[in-house]
Amino acid sequence: MKILYSLFPLFIFFVVACTSSLPKHTTEQEQVIKNAEVLRASVLQNVSFAQVMALDVAPNASEKIAYGSNVLQYGQLYLPQNLPGKGIESTAPLVVFVHGGCWLNAFSVDHSEAFSQALTKEGYAVWSIEYRRTGDDGGGWPGSLNDVLKGVSFVQTFKDYPIDLNKVILAGHSAGGHLALLASAPERQVFKGGAKLKGVIGLAAIVDVVRYSQGNNSCQTATPAFFGGSAEQKPEAYALGSPDHHVLKEHSLLLQGSADAIVEQSQALKSGFEYQIVEGAGHFDWIHPETNAYQAFLSALKQRVSE
Repeated sequence: MKILYSLFPLFIFFVVACTSSLPKHTTEQEQVIKNAEVLRASVLQNVSFAQVMALDVAPNASEKIAYGSNVLQYGQLYLPQNLPGKGIESTAPLVVFVHGGCWLNAFSVDHSEAFSQALTKEGYAVWSIEYRRTGDDGGGWPGSLNDVLKGVSFVQTFKDYPIDLNKVILAGHSAGGHLALLASAPERQVFKGGAKLKGVIGLAAIVDVVRYSQGNNSCQTATPAFFGGSAEQKPEAYALGSPDHHVLKEHSLLLQGSADAIVEQSQALKSGFEYQIVEGAGHFDWIHPETNAYQAFLSALKQRVSE
């Protein structure tokens, strides 16, 4: 399944052009113009990691909670500030997020903070998981996956928070998307009656680790270090650690940008899983709230939560 978003900027131009020619604006017309301006401002493409790190973040916006005994086994829990209604209507759907960074400990959960805070403004709670990575004692394969599994399962303890545990979406970016997809495989049984996983979304996710390890960009060359050797040296580990070797949960989706230079389109196109391509989107667009790709992610979230 392939959906193109290249007509999105033209749509915005049309809306603004039409409304700006009106001689007098009603309240409704003013809102249309305001919405169009917001959408126009959101159309960034192929942003850099530096642009993600430059995003403003609010201090003390989350609660740090340990899901294990290791110092890196924790998550940041973000809650929407305003929840309407009472009872079940006052609870928010939950996005469990696994950050990327080539599985390397040089990249922490902090770089996805603006992304998580933006999701709370859309009415979602977010459980953003930190985990041991390559370079950490106990990180790499399979330690990183084991941490993610433990962190995802920990969601079942959130019964005292205003969270709807029947509406949980698991998502991950890049190497985090790889781990999120693996964690969602039915045989993992991350939820045992205490929560319901409604869907899984891989954002520029690495799906075929064997093919990925054969590339020469800085993230691809980090693959052997994660698995403790090459695909020839560790065939069993690569087979177990490749999402395309598993039957994934129903409602799994890969979101991929056509301008991604770190995870190529073929990871989605040849995966055998449902996917969407966002034209012009780069690798970091998914975690930048002012991009077209982020809007595509929000649409996918909404659809899966409502199913």
